[in-house]
Amino acid sequence: MAAKSARKSPAAKKTATPRKPRRKKAEPKSRGLSPAEVASDSVEYPTELLEAVREDGGEVLGVYRDPLGGHPVVFSVLPIDKVEPTPYQRDLSEPHVKRLANAMERLDRFLDPVIAVRKDGRYWTPNGNHRLNASRMLGARSIVALVLPDEDVAYQILALNTEKAHNLKERSLEVVRMYRGLVGAGRQGKESAFAHLFEEPSFITLGAAYELRPRFSAGAYHPFVKVVEDFLDTPLEDALPLREARAQRLLELDDAVVAVVDALKERGLQSPYLKNFVVARINFLRFRKDGGKPDFDGTVDRMLASARKFNVDKVRREDIGRMGGGPLESDEESA
Repeated sequence: MAAKSARKSPAAKKTATPRKPRRKKAEPKSRGLSPAEVASDSVEYPTELLEAVREDGGEVLGVYRDPLGGHPVVFSVLPIDKVEPTPYQRDLSEPHVKRLANAMERLDRFLDPVIAVRKDGRYWTPNGNHRLNASRMLGARSIVALVLPDEDVAYQILALNTEKAHNLKERSLEVVRMYRGLVGAGRQGKESAFAHLFEEPSFITLGAAYELRPRFSAGAYHPFVKVVEDFLDTPLEDALPLREARAQRLLELDDAVVAVVDALKERGLQSPYLKNFVVARINFLRFRKDGGKPDFDGTVDRMLASARKFNVDKVRREDIGRMGGGPLESDEESA
């Protein structure tokens, strides 16, 4: 057994996904501002924003510099009807809003300001949609916000939105909506220049697929899509049709996989992991030994061919139990 394991180890090393270097631990008190510097009157006041907040019916409670980067922050209270989520966010979770409202009502307090940027006389919040709606449910007239002068913060949704964990569907839809918003706003630059907003290139393609098929089981395909995807060195406006075409290819593959799943069900095999099982079986990238970057279309072509000639008669019940293909996303359709 030891010899067998030793023979496998070189291949395992070759197929392992390279890990990002571990973040070095920062020296204590080596970065940012002291309390006195945060509260210092030397902060550059965003005068136009202060005046706009007051003109919009809000009140400025204070101005300070954030303790990490020293950027100006306007601590404000805003009329709640002037605040709305950015148009790129995930859909609202009504159960989460009700839980938040119940907790706030018990405490009789709102203690977690939303982040906001001013946009055409309104205030977009990239990270407070559930708190905003919980406050509205309770009949609140105003909401406390940290208003930032930098409008681009509205696009930092994935980094800022920590009030409720994103699942794969929510993350992907937020990214593709943000992508369309940037294109619609005429933002210039290559897709790769916006990598810090999108986090992972696979989210763009999967999001476009979800737009076309809301019950798409992206969790089954994500393991190979994130291997073959890269951010494109193509202008956003030109890259979007390429992403939409890739989404169509994934849905074509999904149709072929669903046909296999239906055939397995006809043989009496029932499991919520059937789709994951089929995709894992046709995912030849699991066995690749070189470190080269696989091509998206070439990978989908090969997996599509494997799905279309999949022999369901050779599948045993214990195979499915042994190889589920990864955890299901909570939003996925059981196949």
